[in-house]
Amino acid sequence: MDMQMPEMDGLEATRKIRSTMPRTRRQPHIIAMTANAMDSDRQACLDAGMDDYISKPVRVNALVEALETLADKLDIQHAIT
Repeated sequence: MDMQMPEMDGLEATRKIRSTMPRTRRQPHIIAMTANAMDSDRQACLDAGMDDYISKPVRVNALVEALETLADKLDIQHAIT
């Protein structure tokens, strides 16, 4: 999710997505992509309901790591349910 978009920012878009969908495994997974690299920016993304955060410019290894972390969480959730 890009954080700076013309109609609404990524935080607002994420909140809207999360509020319109029930909390199930079928919810879209949202990873923030932003040039803002402060800890408070990362926390704001997580508080809005994003699954992870990557700062720009996006490095391929950082993206792969975020996707692998998300995949690991999904495997754990699947094993529990």
